[in-house]
Amino acid sequence: MAWDPKVYLDFEDERTRPAVELLARVPHKAPSQVIDLGCGPGNSTTLLARRWPKAKLEGLDSSEAMLDQARRSGIQATWHSGDIPSWSPTRRYDVIFANAALHWLDDQDALLARLMGYLSEGGVLAFQVPANFNEPSHKLMRDVAAEGPWAAKLKDVRNIVLGSEQGYYEMLEPRASYLDIWQTTYLQVLEGDDPVLRWVSGTGLRPFVQALEGQEREDFTREYKKRLNAAYPMRKSGKTLFPFQRLFVVARRK
Repeated sequence: MAWDPKVYLDFEDERTRPAVELLARVPHKAPSQVIDLGCGPGNSTTLLARRWPKAKLEGLDSSEAMLDQARRSGIQATWHSGDIPSWSPTRRYDVIFANAALHWLDDQDALLARLMGYLSEGGVLAFQVPANFNEPSHKLMRDVAAEGPWAAKLKDVRNIVLGSEQGYYEMLEPRASYLDIWQTTYLQVLEGDDPVLRWVSGTGLRPFVQALEGQEREDFTREYKKRLNAAYPMRKSGKTLFPFQRLFVVARRK
């Protein structure tokens, strides 16, 4: 799946804020080895560099476009091209950080066990994932995909794994000496035309539109936009309210 860093960064402040709040809860004062999984254009990696300027910092992403943007950021980090499921490092890390990346991956129990195994003793895994997939923004996406003439093409489109607080606790409890799990709803106040469509175009909508071409893609997007604007109407002030939930997990290895 191709990613466009310019579209993703249309809402840079809103996308970076959860990373700021996640990082604030990471209980590690001076890690020496830190990696940002799914680092994207480097907006979350920048936060890690500011907090731990003496750490050896790395970023991993499967999108070359995102990595090109990250390399141009000027962050002193080693950038790796690759995906998280096949990532198999030869060293251990004091902090593994993942901002809005793990929800794309199946078999979460095995994934988290593997990531915890890559930590040094007392190392910290910290990640946050969107938890908005039962809200209109994502439910309507699935509805339009299933109801239109493109349904067969979109039936096997890459899905998103929705975790839960208790589910993550059960997965991580046997491997963690400390767990901090919480959920937050951000009331995003967006401006301009079709702002929720622009938001999801940088993330969750991409697998759907990239599976279609030409008129089908235009028709799918038009129908989705119509339903989306009805679910999230613009206020008289010109602003659109978009509640967005995120789930945070911080786990220290035993």
